Order: sequence, then structure tokens, then C-alpha cells
Amino acid sequence: MIVWINGTHGAGKTTTARLLQPMLPDAHVLDPEKVGEVLMDVRPPLPDHGDFQHWDPWRPLVVETARRLLDQVGGTLVMPQTVLVEAYWREIADGFARHGIPVRHVVLHADQDTLRRRIEDDAVVGYSTFRMSRLAPYAEAADGWLHEAAEVVSTVGRTPEQVARGIADGQPAAVPASPTAAG
Repeated sequence: MIVWINGTHGAGKTTTARLLQPMLPDAHVLDPEKVGEVLMDVRPPLPDHGDFQHWDPWRPLVVETARRLLDQVGGTLVMPQTVLVEAYWREIADGFARHGIPVRHVVLHADQDTLRRRIEDDAVVGYSTFRMSRLAPYAEAADGWLHEAAEVVSTVGRTPEQVARGIADGQPAAVPASPTAAG
């Protein structure tokens, strides 16, 4: 099985994945960004589209990497990665389905002001204009397809441990009816 942790930058995907992994039996973390980093190392470089997710090989390589890893280790893969383009998510989800791999798609959510504050105050990664540039596309996807295609988990007013425990227990806190109204 795959637990895909989606949401924009500053939502807490990486931290939640790290905390969730030991809470699930036989779980491993696979960061799909590493597949993108492999593609970024191709020389001469692939055309710059601003995000490795726009490269056609990324999505099937993520599916194939996860499938092969599950064949090797079994259990659950926890995969933290923002995917805001619906067609990309469908391609990934359909790829897993073709291989008979169940996916639990979880979106970590926080209002826009909280996300901005987290990005500005991030002591580990630091401020990033790229991360800030993803807030508007996240809000658009959340108001459109994204929150309909996933289990939405509020991270506001909850510690990362509480968020991970809620996901592990199958009882995450829901998001208010208008997820981006505060942003």
C-alpha cells in the first residue's frame, strides 16, 4: 500500500512522513522528489520547465520506483510529495492502480496565512521564493479537484506528531468547509 502525503510547501509533508513511518507496520519512506533529482542530473540538462514534475518521465518513474520497492520490501510506502496538477495525479494514481497497488491519498492543509508564516520562519530550509510561488496554485487546486480527490487533514493548531498519529489511526482532523477562505 501507498500513503501519499500531498499538500503545498509548509504544510508539513516531510515531517509527517518521517513521524508516520514508525507508526505503520513494515513502512518505508520514499520521497518522489529524489526521482526528480535524478532527472535534474541528466547531462546535458532536460529543458527547464520550472518543475521536474513537468518532465514526462517523472510520473511513470515514480510509479515504477514505488512498485519495484514494494516488490522488494513489501508493507507500506509513505510518499510525501506535492502534486497540484490533476492530470499528473491521475497519471500516478492510475499507474498504481494498473499494478494493483492501493493508495491512500492524504492532503495536509493549512490556511494561506499559516503557510506563508511557516515558509518565512522555516529554520531548516529557510525562506524560498519557489515555495512561496506554490501557495496560489495550491489554493486553486484545493478549491478545485485536490480536496475532492483526497482525505484532507488540517495541520493548523496540531503538532506534527498529532497529525501523523491521526493519519496512522485513520482519524485525521478534517478541514473546515471552505479550505482556502482564510487565505
